[in-house]
Amino acid sequence: DEFLRDDIRIIVATVAFGMGIDKSNIRFVVHYDLPKNIESYYQETGRAGRDGLAAEALLLFSFGDVALARGLIEQSNNPEQKRIELHKLNTMVGFAEALSCRRRILLGYFGEVMAEDCGNCDICLSPPELVDVTEDARKALSCVFRVGQRFGMGHVIDVLRGSRSERLLQLHHDRLSTYGIGADRSQEFWGSLLRHLVHQGFLQQDVASYSVLKLNEAAWPLLRGEEKLTMARPRVRTAPAAKTARRKVGSLEYDQELFEELRALRKQLADTAGVPPFVIFADTTLAEMAATLPTDSMALMRVHGVGMHKLERYGSAFLDVIRRFRT
Repeated sequence: DEFLRDDIRIIVATVAFGMGIDKSNIRFVVHYDLPKNIESYYQETGRAGRDGLAAEALLLFSFGDVALARGLIEQSNNPEQKRIELHKLNTMVGFAEALSCRRRILLGYFGEVMAEDCGNCDICLSPPELVDVTEDARKALSCVFRVGQRFGMGHVIDVLRGSRSERLLQLHHDRLSTYGIGADRSQEFWGSLLRHLVHQGFLQQDVASYSVLKLNEAAWPLLRGEEKLTMARPRVRTAPAAKTARRKVGSLEYDQELFEELRALRKQLADTAGVPPFVIFADTTLAEMAATLPTDSMALMRVHGVGMHKLERYGSAFLDVIRRFRT
């Protein structure tokens, strides 16, 4: 109730929270540790921005989370369920480590293809340096083909790096032409590249067949040397850019300072009336006020969400704040 009334601005909750919470103006969702699959992540970040205004999601990620999640999955006595959950966890790790458009990866996971990058995720807003990985990509794709498209990512990397593992030697994969051709690259590099090839549609991971890697049709032009491929170089941490004092609602740019003053007034009125703040006005309505700066009743009525009843009850108070801001 306090969260709905904006008496508290931050709430810490389990992943089950929010299924029945009717709060449209959540602006920020933080994952303090790694979700176990992309389906959960997508649903949980969807709690923010339901009113259509911009919202942000922050995922905090460490390999300790991965080890904990994997340990919990390994406790299952159902081998098929364990296999599927481990595949989904690995896909989530791939998303967290990715250096390409995150929206493209999310939608691609659910079978949707984006024509261009989203322009809104951290990768798009602060693009990492791109490096040409065409030759390494051809090595990786060739290796997937040489092992018969019947093995997962770990085994393909072992072949590329020239591993002497017992299983690899038993399969005679040390006799393949691709054996050891990637020994000069780290395991982390080959993992990033293979995930990049999956995200870009050159490879697919068949979850129904133990997450084996298989070539898509798009892989053949790259294999034949008819296309080039770039991949983001791992980034170093940099200081965040200063945030602007102006934001956007739809095509309208609004003043963040005025928006916060209007929110404070709304909270005061809501407490007096004993109702949640969104009953007074939605965040979208306040943002439009901060964008259009109405100074009389007729102009305020043109703001979406302001009807005659609310104009008569609250209009003068909000107009006073806007007039003071303009002077």
